Amino acid sequence: MEAKKIRSICCIGAGYVGGPTMAVIAQKCPHINVHVVDINPQRIADWNSDNLDELPIYEPGLSEVVKDARGRNLFFSTDISKGIAEAEMIFISVNTPTKTYGVGKGMAADLKYVELCARQIANEATEDKIVVEKSTLPVRTAESIKTILEANTTGVNFEVLSNPEFLAEGTAVQDLHNPDRVLIGGDQDESGLAAIESLTEVYANWVPREQIVQTRLWSSELSKLTANAFLAQRISSINSVSALCEKTGADVDEIARAIGSDSRIGPKFLKASVGFGGSCFQKDILNLVYLCHHFGLPEVADYWEQVVKINDYQKKRFAKQIIDSLFNTVSGKKIAMLGWAFKKDTNDTRESAAIYVAGELIQDLAEVHVYDPKVTEQQMINDLVYAGFGTEEEVSKLLFVYGNAYDATNNAHAVSIITEWDEFKELDWKKIYNQMFKPAFLFDGRNILDRKKINEIGFDLRSIGKGL
Repeated sequence: MEAKKIRSICCIGAGYVGGPTMAVIAQKCPHINVHVVDINPQRIADWNSDNLDELPIYEPGLSEVVKDARGRNLFFSTDISKGIAEAEMIFISVNTPTKTYGVGKGMAADLKYVELCARQIANEATEDKIVVEKSTLPVRTAESIKTILEANTTGVNFEVLSNPEFLAEGTAVQDLHNPDRVLIGGDQDESGLAAIESLTEVYANWVPREQIVQTRLWSSELSKLTANAFLAQRISSINSVSALCEKTGADVDEIARAIGSDSRIGPKFLKASVGFGGSCFQKDILNLVYLCHHFGLPEVADYWEQVVKINDYQKKRFAKQIIDSLFNTVSGKKIAMLGWAFKKDTNDTRESAAIYVAGELIQDLAEVHVYDPKVTEQQMINDLVYAGFGTEEEVSKLLFVYGNAYDATNNAHAVSIITEWDEFKELDWKKIYNQMFKPAFLFDGRNILDRKKINEIGFDLRSIGKGL
């Protein structure tokens, strides 16, 4: 069977994956009409805003990509039915959060939005479609999607592909323009291979074919979970060593440099920190843990669950370090936090270490004064409430948000760096020190500052894993 030349694409879901991915596909494939649809009218309005600074997602370079393609062959709409009906290829890029109820609570992926998409596609489709899993899904989900599609329609053929994303927030546009690899999994029969080739030809408009990896469907689905688990494992590994460094006087950065120079290990993801965050790492590892339990592999499940436990330990350890250093009491004291997003160059706060550090401090009745260049006050409040650190009224009494770092740190008892924004490295730290209560404590949770220079100013500097 010959691969079909794709001329129309619909993506259900205009979030962190669907929006940027479709924008780049539209930019690189001007001959393909790309429709991004979502049930959230405000999100779609933001994507269509004339002010490109109001896009719902902040990513360096994204506004330029949207400006280049929007209105030409990139369209954002709430008309999901029309998008499905007119598309030859449909991407499912909806949220798959960790379940908060029922079987698998706290670990398994909640696939209700994926199921709803599959049912709507089946109801709206009148012609053959290629359906592409873009959301992060547990292995064998495609089987469920196929069952739903085939049971709810007649005379329409569907091919289901897995095309997981490997984007890093903050560099998503760069990752899409120059990916390490594009992974496409599908059935290995004639129609499945033709569908794989159809999607391959879309990406081949700008990605070299040798970087497009074609696999079986199940291998592709599991590869995404495994990739994130391996990356998170490296972070938890170096963070566990950072705790030992603080007890022994060793320097975790020197250790990371020493082992990272080993070609078998390499230097990436070996920077000690207050812990990893984001929408993927913890969710995907817990999903992997659940799958291992489901298939009767408790020892494997315990191994991967420990990666998450170390990450939780690191965040709590950092908050405890702040409290212990301030004479074991922070009630009524002003603690400045620089950064709230889970990493620099994004406004995404999901599972950010800042939420849990701030939450621990607020529970000890500290005043938490925050500056982040891209995160709003309401988002910070929402994060703390959702994480269970109090009601909106309770949180608002102890959380204060500023428009710059100097106001946030004025008269603070301590400053903690939570996100590695580049601008924090360039701050006038002597000015900050002079306006703080003494002794002035600086907790560098991302190890981004020059330790010697900061100590010369007079700070009592506490960096993760540097023989504190």
